[in-house]
Amino acid sequence: MSNYQKHALAEFKAAGWLDDTGKYNNEMQEAICTNVLKMLDIFADEGHSGSSASYTINLFKKIASFEPLGSLTGTDDEWHDVGDGVFQNKRMGSVFNQSDRFDGQAYWLDGKVFWEWCSSPDIDDGKLFKSYFTNSDSCVPIEFPWVKPEKSEYVFTPTEQFPNEDLFEQPFGAKE
Repeated sequence: MSNYQKHALAEFKAAGWLDDTGKYNNEMQEAICTNVLKMLDIFADEGHSGSSASYTINLFKKIASFEPLGSLTGTDDEWHDVGDGVFQNKRMGSVFNQSDRFDGQAYWLDGKVFWEWCSSPDIDDGKLFKSYFTNSDSCVPIEFPWVKPEKSEYVFTPTEQFPNEDLFEQPFGAKE
């Protein structure tokens, strides 16, 4: 058993997915953990360590997440016609272009992620939490060559109950 597998099994136990007898807490988790152990076998067999391990992991993560390795160019061969004048980028599925949006300029679906303060008696005893969502205003125009930013822009959405991003700035009487 490789050190990768030993580490993985210890972490599966620490996460509560695997008990001391080697039994997983549910079928889906067992299937996923088994897949991860198979990938770790291959990774260990390749002999990666140090910088090659980090490089390989990052490259695999990008490819497995269907992310491009370099800049999108916007050239005709990068687009797939999905109908009604809408084109989707083949290299990054969250990039689109359509003539009636942003004056025909390409856009990224996930450019903005909105959030607001929420609470519910059914969730974590009614404690406040951030609720994240996207909508048509999440799309942001892009110019080529384009590289996906590390993360989307996060935008606070005020509500009547929570008009401020900082909870300490809430008006007197706001429920926390």
